[in-house]
Amino acid sequence: MSITKLTAGLAAAALGLSLSACGSDPTDTGGKKSAGDTITVGSAAFPENEIIAEIYAQALEAKGVKVKKKLNIGAREVYIPALKKGEIDLLPEYSGNLLSYLDPKATATSEADIEEALDDALPDNLEVLDAAKAEDKDSLNVTPEFAAKNDLKTIEDLKKVKGLTLGANPEFKERAYGIPGLEKVYGIMDVKFVPIGDGGGPKTLKSLLDGDIDVADIYSTTPSILANKLVTLEDPKNLIAAQQVVPLINDKKASDKVEDILDKVSAQLTTADLLDLNSKNQGDDKTAPDVLAKEWLTSKGLI
Repeated sequence: MSITKLTAGLAAAALGLSLSACGSDPTDTGGKKSAGDTITVGSAAFPENEIIAEIYAQALEAKGVKVKKKLNIGAREVYIPALKKGEIDLLPEYSGNLLSYLDPKATATSEADIEEALDDALPDNLEVLDAAKAEDKDSLNVTPEFAAKNDLKTIEDLKKVKGLTLGANPEFKERAYGIPGLEKVYGIMDVKFVPIGDGGGPKTLKSLLDGDIDVADIYSTTPSILANKLVTLEDPKNLIAAQQVVPLINDKKASDKVEDILDKVSAQLTTADLLDLNSKNQGDDKTAPDVLAKEWLTSKGLI
């Protein structure tokens, strides 16, 4: 279900991008949630977010909700003001990053703490609905051979490894969830850090597979994790902030019917699903987001 909202100052400017033709005027509802109105579904400008937006849109359409789509909008600086103004009504978000955008001083990292903090940080006309188990966030990965050799299942298990080498973006060396966090939260000391500036991409993967590094920071829904059977280490102490997929919606469109449809989607969407969907969306034979969304919804019995 949705959580309450309080005011938070955000810039109204949409960085020159006009979306006004795409959404309904929120003043037309007279302040009431309107299940019969058209819902304009947006997405950020990257494929995974577009796939999830297609899942939301098609799930709503299948239950008789009128939908328009405005995908690949851009970054939060564009789509958060658009949501507030009713130019778009619904968009997939990631809980921890959304909180950090709304409240840069936030320190919450666990699912429950982030949910509570969002309760205070959200603008008063936006709300998030039920969070999915699916997450897209930094994750620490090792090869299956390295995991087996050192009996690794969690980040804390890395304390057993002597002379540990870790590769990640340069900023990982200073960030709270990076080298300082490994020391403070898990007591993992004397890590040799190798800066690799490709966001957990091909260079990072090659370094891991070649044995140049022992651990790689790779986003948790990156297809290379599946393709190479990497072991993603569990994070029981929430060093890395939760980034659950959540529907972010203008509350005037959050009718009981809409909430019920989207809650059922979230109840079934997992990180493994995102890995699979992203894998199918890449390569020479990539499948389009709308097709992937329909296949996923059909497989889950949601349409």
